[in-house]
Amino acid sequence: MPHPVRAFAIRAFPFAVVALVTACGESQQGAGFHGFPPAAVTTLKLAPQTLPATYEYVGQTTGSKEVEVRARVTGILERKLFREGAPVRTGQQLFLIDPKPLQAQAAALDADLARARAQAAQADRELARLKPLAERRAVGQKEADDAQSNLEIANASVKAAQARLAELQLQLGYTRVTAPISGLSSRAPKSEGSLVTANETLLTTISQVDPMWIPFAVAENEQLALDHAVKEGRLTLPKDYAFDVAVQLADGSTLERKGRINFADTRINPSTGTFELRAEVRNADNALKPGQFVRVKLHGAVRNNALAVPQVAVLDGPQGKFVYVAGRDKDGKDVATVRPVTLGEWTSAGDTNLWIVESGLKPGDEVIVDGVAKLRPGAPIVLGGAAPAPKDAPAKAATKR
Repeated sequence: MPHPVRAFAIRAFPFAVVALVTACGESQQGAGFHGFPPAAVTTLKLAPQTLPATYEYVGQTTGSKEVEVRARVTGILERKLFREGAPVRTGQQLFLIDPKPLQAQAAALDADLARARAQAAQADRELARLKPLAERRAVGQKEADDAQSNLEIANASVKAAQARLAELQLQLGYTRVTAPISGLSSRAPKSEGSLVTANETLLTTISQVDPMWIPFAVAENEQLALDHAVKEGRLTLPKDYAFDVAVQLADGSTLERKGRINFADTRINPSTGTFELRAEVRNADNALKPGQFVRVKLHGAVRNNALAVPQVAVLDGPQGKFVYVAGRDKDGKDVATVRPVTLGEWTSAGDTNLWIVESGLKPGDEVIVDGVAKLRPGAPIVLGGAAPAPKDAPAKAATKR
């Protein structure tokens, strides 16, 4: 049987809780949102400003000249005359393919040429002997004509032998494989003693790395968005793609020297839906190597009449990103109003990190930039002052996300 005092306490407990909540509610009426005092916030009044914009893409370095050095005659690779990976200069001999078989063929063709010249000389002497006799009708005209034809045939044979010998001498010259350009050599996949095949076997690759080229791709829809922004006056691009190009390496460091755009394709690649641009960067110190993945940052574009909010003011919600804007409720009290926004690139103004606003806000809106962590939609607020408006940012430009 339960203790009578304990049973009374259990039955009385719910009534005590209700009474306590009611009393608390009566004591906090008018204090704030759900009983909390109004949050003190700082606002920023939005105003259009001019902000530089930077567009960032992933590129892969390649030499300004890339040459595959291949064997031009079939034979045995006799010698390798350079150090793999070392710089080479134009005309420097890299390989020697065994020339002895071609030298023997050249000697045979040289003998054929000598025989053809002797036959031509004989035909010439025969024509010289018969031509006066034909004029005095001592011999028939047909004999003289045959002698003329024999001379012409002999001369043609000489030219044919000369052509065959010249072709073979050309092939003999190809046994000395030289560098067609100056640059950095690559690995030589074939070792001495290997059989190489004309026009097929790859001997090495040479890359001219000063200047270095960096091709990168721009998506078609992104380019269309830029074109629309330019047409509407919201964006100004450098004339003829005269961007200042900064190159960021894999470790996050940036090359001190700038590059330039030296090629912009006018065609869309149908397989990728992108079009290609190419940056050129000086590389005398070989800081860049062919095949590196880098980030290409294009500076020089300007956003006109842009609206930007500090990144600390932007929050994530179930429907996307939003900010709190200072507004008034029906009673004329200051409250925090949710405003969904569409954002563009990041930028910096001094020490303030900003986010470009594409839509959702307008000039004159007072965006809450301090105290947002304590806010709820419709919560009362106390305006504590206005944050200083960020100045134009010539040093750090907007960066594509």
